[in-house]
Amino acid sequence: MSVSVMAAILQRTMRLRAALRPLYPHSTLTCTARLSPADVHSPFLACGSGQFVASTRKLHVEPKSSPDGAPERLPFSKVTEEDLAYFRKILAGRTITDPDLLESSNVDWLKTVKGSSEVLLRPQTTEEVSQILSYCNSRNLAVNPQGGNTGLVGGSVPVYDEIILSTSLMNNILTFDNISGILTCQAGCVLENLSLYLEERDYIMPLDLGAKGSCQIGGNVATNAGGLRLLRYGSLHGTVLGLEVVLADGRVLDCLATLRKDNTGYDLKQLFIGSEGTLGVITAVSILCPRKPKSTNVVFLGCETFEELLKTFQLCRGMLGEILSAFEFLDSECMRLLNTHLKLPNPITDCPFYIVIETSGSDQDHDSQKLDNFLEKAMASTLVTDGTVATEQSKIKDLWSMRERVTEALTHDGFTYKYDISLPVERIYQLVTDMRQHLGDRAKSVVGYGHVGDGNLHLNITSPAKDPALLAAIEPFVYEWTASCQGSISAEHGLGLKKRNYIYYSKPSQAVALMGNIKAMLDPKGILNPYKTLPDDLK
Repeated sequence: MSVSVMAAILQRTMRLRAALRPLYPHSTLTCTARLSPADVHSPFLACGSGQFVASTRKLHVEPKSSPDGAPERLPFSKVTEEDLAYFRKILAGRTITDPDLLESSNVDWLKTVKGSSEVLLRPQTTEEVSQILSYCNSRNLAVNPQGGNTGLVGGSVPVYDEIILSTSLMNNILTFDNISGILTCQAGCVLENLSLYLEERDYIMPLDLGAKGSCQIGGNVATNAGGLRLLRYGSLHGTVLGLEVVLADGRVLDCLATLRKDNTGYDLKQLFIGSEGTLGVITAVSILCPRKPKSTNVVFLGCETFEELLKTFQLCRGMLGEILSAFEFLDSECMRLLNTHLKLPNPITDCPFYIVIETSGSDQDHDSQKLDNFLEKAMASTLVTDGTVATEQSKIKDLWSMRERVTEALTHDGFTYKYDISLPVERIYQLVTDMRQHLGDRAKSVVGYGHVGDGNLHLNITSPAKDPALLAAIEPFVYEWTASCQGSISAEHGLGLKKRNYIYYSKPSQAVALMGNIKAMLDPKGILNPYKTLPDDLK
């Protein structure tokens, strides 16, 4: 993308903001104000075309203040001594009011969002969750469901004084069918614990995340977490077979099926996968688990250009086929941060781009032969300049750490602005290049890494400290760029508090309005995870 084109985008954005500022002087927008007196249509740059085209998508226009900031507190009730007495009666010893114990549950993983809840409830059963929500609904008390609190968009912590409902003690495995591979468990089971349980039985979980030691399966489902195995096993929309959910008024929706085929009526569980706790509290999950591979190989490769990386991906898919389980990438800036902050040595020679490929299958000889053939062709065609292969578990872990620990390295580089973007695969890295050119020396680091096989880019921008001017340069540029490619502003992290008002960059207004209708039907008082997922103008 040329400098002139990027300048045109920025100038158009500034003109649009200037024109709309007198119309929307307040920090939040009302449903009538957003498109009044006429629908706002934003001309987008067609992805890769170099020409402006008119978009028919209706865009949300940001208020003057930061759209990822908290809206005003809604008129929920405040917790009284009578409320605490009720909670202590049904949750003896599990109603937490000590501010020191509440501190970690009030702050998100990135330490960028902090609530002021004074009550943490720790139920152990679905019945207890039902009692809590029934009571809170009758009292108009807002509730913040919380799993492992590893989210990155402020969706798992209170905004104000919402009651925190933790699923951490709902950590029992209910059943496992060793023939079908179907696991049924409570929502508070930690992902890594489930993985260890299954590995002893020659199975694995269909998802794997960097936060697996803390995140919980209920939260994974509520945010539709993606992770490192999505290329092979698909998303949770396919692997989750059933859910048990407690609705806002305390009713228990038992859709905890263990059938791979069930075509009777609407598939209601899909509503709650990715709903971020705004429609109901997930209390149990049944999930289809694949067999544990008997053969696993990990390859770490270097490429000179992103075009060669994409050609390597095409070659990889064609030659490795059914044994390909992951294809990840990171750029040289990621490697620099790994070297500098975590002292992780580069396992190969320095390159502009790096690839992590994992294969998993049932026959080591067969898999090794396919992998050797692929590597031989990739090296002979000069798509790959250097590489290393690991088959032993310790070495596999070391190579994976080069990808999994990038997030950790970023935390040592300064304040991080994180973006989780879905794009056409061939356009993934262009956003990183254009962002660097757009920001110039205003950012400390601009890095790109992610899931090539899923078209998912993790764009991260660091600065020495929180910098409102830098944020204003990043947003809405990053969202407009993404929308111009018909991408998604949130591939797997969700919207939470931080991105709720940007939903219109990825969804048409009719779809967002229907989401609001569903929310109003299932949670008419709006007590479940308020201020999250849906935009402020749907009040």
